[in-house]
Amino acid sequence: MTTVHHNASRMQDARFPVPRPDEAHWPGLATPPHDAVRARIAEGLFRKAVRTLPVRVVFPDGTVLGSGDRHAPVMRMVRPATVFHRLGADAKIGFGEAYMTGDWTTGPDTDLADLLSPFAARMSSLVHPAFQRLRHLVERTQPMGEENTRENSRHNISRHYDLSNELFEAFLDETMTYSSAWFEPGDDLATAQIRKIDGVLDMARVSEGMHVLEIGSGWGALAIRAAVDRGARVTTLTLSSEQQALARARAEEAGVAHLVDVKLQDYRDATGQYDAVVSVEMIEAVGEKFWATYFTALDTLLVPGGRVGLQSITMPHDRMMATRRSYTWIHKYVFPGGIIPSIRSIEDNLTAHTSLSIVERRDLGPHYAHTLHLWRDRFIAEWPQLSGSFDGTFRRMWEFYLAYCEAGFRSGYLGVSQLGLARDPFTR
Repeated sequence: MTTVHHNASRMQDARFPVPRPDEAHWPGLATPPHDAVRARIAEGLFRKAVRTLPVRVVFPDGTVLGSGDRHAPVMRMVRPATVFHRLGADAKIGFGEAYMTGDWTTGPDTDLADLLSPFAARMSSLVHPAFQRLRHLVERTQPMGEENTRENSRHNISRHYDLSNELFEAFLDETMTYSSAWFEPGDDLATAQIRKIDGVLDMARVSEGMHVLEIGSGWGALAIRAAVDRGARVTTLTLSSEQQALARARAEEAGVAHLVDVKLQDYRDATGQYDAVVSVEMIEAVGEKFWATYFTALDTLLVPGGRVGLQSITMPHDRMMATRRSYTWIHKYVFPGGIIPSIRSIEDNLTAHTSLSIVERRDLGPHYAHTLHLWRDRFIAEWPQLSGSFDGTFRRMWEFYLAYCEAGFRSGYLGVSQLGLARDPFTR
């Protein structure tokens, strides 16, 4: 699918001046780290890496790096010395922080995802293999406090999903669905999200009279759809109190509160057995250490002959193995404790810990790129209504997050799959 770019996603400095991060809300962000040796190394690696990228990196003195022509996306270095100090301290975090603080930005006619996509496409080769082998000596690993134990999981989820329902309402469609849509020609976002939900329900073979377990409620869209459209009874689990409150209200409004039970509960505390289990883009928040626990729960909670409908973001197995201990900008600012699995890691865990296997698969990677672009357009268009609750640093953080993810899916560095799991590969 071709991604459509809209003017709203091109951030003009005149319209949105870069704020200085408030110390109370963004401790330490305004003051960059300082290490002359590391900054010099980072600058050398950066200059070498971008030399062959189809971009234009423009410095204040007029120097231009990159192999892109005059139509290529532009990265404008506002305070290059600060950028290199941030990269030298921690490249996986410093690059995004430098954007948040305005140390670099895009050209006035450049879409941020257009700029980030060439970087994402060559993510595995931007740094020389000799330096890759030394990454464990300099890279930060995920802190123990963000490991997805029962206690930490609730805090990790709250940090993202309890920001405010109003934030998510501003950029999601009316279904309030926060995962990849599935587009067909002519679809608007809501239609594509409903198709995605139906795809997951179909994977799990959900039909009238079934009792369905959903792990990861979101704001109730899938549970409500299963109840209204298929006559199923749904028990759905979330760790977000904001999500629980709105999902319950939406189920009541849809007239299916008697069929939809929204519980504030960890999947590890679920009991009983269900005719079908569904889980949409929740596995990314489980953590590698707990994958076996998660898949065992799917198996244990499913009745004999039942099916699981799973939607998961994925990444190539070799890249997952190389980066699974890394602590990145996304972990620090967006999804603490998260890790994206590979299809192979899902298969390996199913084989080792369950009687389930993948019997059906649908890949939606390009659809996620388009979904994210639409979200970013909506977020920017609605920013004036949000600016009273969130500051300008948050705006740049959220824009970078959406564009960064879009670039990952556009380049193929990330994928997303709907998976049907069953105990018997011949079960239909």
